[in-house]
Amino acid sequence: MTTSKISPHNHKRCIDSAMSNAEQLCAQRGLRLTPIRRKVFELIWESHQAVKAYDLLERIRPFEMSAKPPTVYRALEFLLDLGVIHRVESLNAFIGCIDSGRTHEQLLLICTECQQVTECSAPEVMGALAAEIRMQGFSARQKSIEIHGTCRTCALNADTKDTLPS
Repeated sequence: MTTSKISPHNHKRCIDSAMSNAEQLCAQRGLRLTPIRRKVFELIWESHQAVKAYDLLERIRPFEMSAKPPTVYRALEFLLDLGVIHRVESLNAFIGCIDSGRTHEQLLLICTECQQVTECSAPEVMGALAAEIRMQGFSARQKSIEIHGTCRTCALNADTKDTLPS
């Protein structure tokens, strides 16, 4: 997934693709993407930044005045189970999944400057981690690595600011 401001990013294509995948998964599994689930999913995909549940609640109220925390949490649980979003544990927030519909390991790069979250497959990293887990005799249910730092765009912007005259 490219979220860089340096190269063009067609975010509408991200949203359309994510929605199409979610609809296909629901159809395959005999599930319904209800209006509230659809809206929560759309709100999560508005950007590549992690979104907290209570922020989703505030943003959904103009569309669903009777929405309460359990409404949003049930929608989030459905979307997590469907495999179309991820929980970013360290932020207690949610992002759209770029590889939806299947269980997979996550390497999440979280920019502390712009709050963008990039999901990477990183097969070599995850393979090395799996080997270490096996060596320890540990049985992992889920693997997710969250790394906080500065994305390429923010680093380049910081470099540019440093070279500008005061």
